[in-house]
Amino acid sequence: MRMKALQILSLSTGLLVLDLTASAQSPSALPQETTTVTATREMLGAFAKAFTTPTKLTGKIARWVTPICPVAKGQRPAIASFVTQRVQAIAAAAGAPVNTDPSCTPNIDIIFTTTPQDLLDHIRKGEPDYLGYATTNEQREKLATVTRPVQAWYTTETIDLNGSRKMDTGRRFDVGMTMPNFSALGGASRDPIDMPDATYAHVTGNHISDGARSGFNHVIIVIDSNKLAGQQLSPLADYIAMLALTQLNSLDTCQQLPSIVNLMAPGCDQKLDGMTATDLAYLQGLYKMDADKSLLHQQGEIGDIMQSSLRH
Repeated sequence: MRMKALQILSLSTGLLVLDLTASAQSPSALPQETTTVTATREMLGAFAKAFTTPTKLTGKIARWVTPICPVAKGQRPAIASFVTQRVQAIAAAAGAPVNTDPSCTPNIDIIFTTTPQDLLDHIRKGEPDYLGYATTNEQREKLATVTRPVQAWYTTETIDLNGSRKMDTGRRFDVGMTMPNFSALGGASRDPIDMPDATYAHVTGNHISDGARSGFNHVIIVIDSNKLAGQQLSPLADYIAMLALTQLNSLDTCQQLPSIVNLMAPGCDQKLDGMTATDLAYLQGLYKMDADKSLLHQQGEIGDIMQSSLRH
């Protein structure tokens, strides 16, 4: 399913030019992969699991398969350019696909606004699939609730063994499937079983690598300008990049290893100035892992890749 483009600039959301206390002239350098890590394999595995948010349908970790095309709105052009260039640079370093065409259709919307809840209310009313997977109005309402100064919403898709893509949505489109119905006695055919809400994909049947993958279809990242006035731009841009490239878990928990996600974690004394070598190693593991493997195998593979990356 192809979604219509998200119309943000036309909304009455009170977008504000935020005066961030940092120069937007050039992105800071990426962390060096030669950093010596003192973490054990168990610590790296725990870090990978803490970051993981599996998708609802496949239960696997989503990543970008379509080249990313980020756009930033609600800021001065120099700041918007800084943020999008930083996301692209980190994506390239992680091994994620990047669309370098200036006229590409955005699939990562980064929105600075003073009225984030009004924005999400508008999206929930007119374009609910941008909120992510939900099957009830109550779930959509919960998804559309702004709870953090920087928050992300993910639309995912399932890619099957044949490369067919289906957006993960709980909404009914009457496209499901019909199955033959045979009685237990004599194999007599009865009326077929109609399942209009069924989601299906071609897979191998192997429990370790079944051929199905989860990918991102679209990501929205909303920054509350009122709550982040005075925030330095470089670490904020790196934090946005992490949200753009992976669906994170436990954002309010202080990570045991150095990570940019600690920037917004309450009461965390490990706040850093930008993306760390641990963060980059995690992203590289995410974009190198076998995407069709089960969740436990994906997490283990990411941990192994992190260990290798941080030791070289």
